[in-house]
Amino acid sequence: MELIYKLFPNVVEKSNEFIQSIYQTLYMVGISFSISFIIGLALGIVLVATRKNGIMQNRFIYFALDKIVNIFRVVPFIILLAALIPLTRLIVGSAIGTKGAIVPLVFGTVPFFARQVEASLLEMDNGIIEAAQSMGNTGIEIIFRVYLVECIPSLVRASTITIISLVGLTAMAGAVGAGGLGDFAIRYGHMRNQIDATYATMIVMIMFVILIQWIGNYIIKKTSH
Repeated sequence: MELIYKLFPNVVEKSNEFIQSIYQTLYMVGISFSISFIIGLALGIVLVATRKNGIMQNRFIYFALDKIVNIFRVVPFIILLAALIPLTRLIVGSAIGTKGAIVPLVFGTVPFFARQVEASLLEMDNGIIEAAQSMGNTGIEIIFRVYLVECIPSLVRASTITIISLVGLTAMAGAVGAGGLGDFAIRYGHMRNQIDATYATMIVMIMFVILIQWIGNYIIKKTSH
């Protein structure tokens, strides 16, 4: 404890606030990814199914969805935060705090995850799809019985990458008052020049990333066949 106090004196003095920041980061990541997973998975499936030579080919739907995803992917997250303030206030009642960060985090994560899902599903061997079609399976049945079953390891890998990216986005959201570890590092580490606050934040976020990657690798190992 003496060593910790010596290395991180300002963090120890603000330990309750630091712990609260960790909780806020976990809250933002958990809620944002849960919503993004559902929406991004659905969009990724539609992109694969409706593309040329897809199991439910539809050029109009694919073209429209592909362009929408691309538009949101190229907008920098910090700009997205500002642009979505009216919508965020409409949905959650406030554009600041952890709840106010959920909407832009979802908008920033869904396009990225949808592309990750699309890439994962496209790894599927066409021979398996053709075999399923020859057995009379409909497009919906192929999605649930083939794509989502055979691509579990790659989907877990995509989810792992997305969650790690989301941790970084929450830190950026802290720059505009969203709370969390990013906000803690900026308020104390940057604005007050308490460098130990910055280092403590970095250590915790690195630990998050290592843990997330370990869990992802473990699940991939267990589901690969």
